[in-house]
Amino acid sequence: MTKTISPLAPTSFAELPGLEGVRIATAAAGIKHADRTDLLLLVFDKAAVAAGVFTQSLCPSAPVDFCRANLAGGRARALVVNSGNANAFTGKKGSEAARLTAEMAAQAANCDMGEVFLASTGVIGEPLNAGKFAGALAGMAKEALQDRWMEAARAIMTTDTYPKVATRAVDIAGTEVRINGIAKGAGMIAPDMATMLSFIVTDADISRDVLQTLLHEGVENSFNAITVDSDTSTSDTLMMFATGGAATRGAPAISDRADERIGAFKTALFDLMKDLAHQIVRDGEGARKMVEITVTGAASNKAAKVIALSIANSPLVKTAIAGEDANWGRVVMAVGKAGQEAIRDKLQIWFGGIRVALNGERDPDYSEAAAASVMKEPKIDVLVDVGVGNGKATVWTCDLTKEYVAINGDYRS
Repeated sequence: MTKTISPLAPTSFAELPGLEGVRIATAAAGIKHADRTDLLLLVFDKAAVAAGVFTQSLCPSAPVDFCRANLAGGRARALVVNSGNANAFTGKKGSEAARLTAEMAAQAANCDMGEVFLASTGVIGEPLNAGKFAGALAGMAKEALQDRWMEAARAIMTTDTYPKVATRAVDIAGTEVRINGIAKGAGMIAPDMATMLSFIVTDADISRDVLQTLLHEGVENSFNAITVDSDTSTSDTLMMFATGGAATRGAPAISDRADERIGAFKTALFDLMKDLAHQIVRDGEGARKMVEITVTGAASNKAAKVIALSIANSPLVKTAIAGEDANWGRVVMAVGKAGQEAIRDKLQIWFGGIRVALNGERDPDYSEAAAASVMKEPKIDVLVDVGVGNGKATVWTCDLTKEYVAINGDYRS
């Protein structure tokens, strides 16, 4: 079935340059559908520094368990990702499939299994036949090229309607380094420590401790600030690799978190992560509108985020937005149920630039026509002040449409 591309899709896609130290190959392994590219291999010709954050689900997939175990080594020579099967809730068969995949990848990349990382996305509960990778990975490793980033992004798609890619260039001590990233995700989106699947590679020379710290910090206001349907995946994986290839062009090694030279890199990385996270929201299953929700006046930034997510995850709020109904009463409901301090009689709400509620009641200057006009826009900004303190947070979500139900009503079919 041909997918209809989300109306919120980018009008153009970034062109990701090849990065020194990493090569890419994709293949059709027939995991769920015949003749569909569903297997991705990243080969690092020299060991790259590896960092990662993963789902906090108590039912993690076999690849998540495998990656967590290998992350302690902090070195990567290969990354294997398949779509069409999540290899989650598959018991001992899942662990064995992960081991066999890693074994084949290690042979293909001529490395130890401890330097291999895995990720899988797709149907939960179906055993993964790792035998379908036999022979493919060895050939992929030989044929891999640096400039296949768009193919990589397409290979990890499931219900996504477009590939998610981003790139940034940044100067470190007079040398340009690059950061490339890809992501997938459209449903089961409410990340907790990571996002669905996202892989970021830089040619900068950065130590594992610094890379891991940056990843943990950057995820909070990017991937951990988005939600499509409030459901955290069993497979959420965000990994970043630093090849060090830019060192041959004079880029310095960064091994101290306090190194001032990391500032511009950090800014570029966080911007790229937010870019990819927003692309996921814009491709939310059945989405027709992107929604930015900002909560101010909370007791703390953490409290503000809890309230913002309560609004973003409310089916009543999301369906009102889908119906272009300026039903600010549903926002009041979501604030009230969040479990965080809010002063009812100081509550203020804006849709776009239109204030709809003031001091605990409808704004005396409220205009239904003006509010309705805002709701017709493809991107809607919701601002809520709860009148308690200085806490602030912003999260992003999308509307909830009939198409979401249709997509998920026959996902296994």
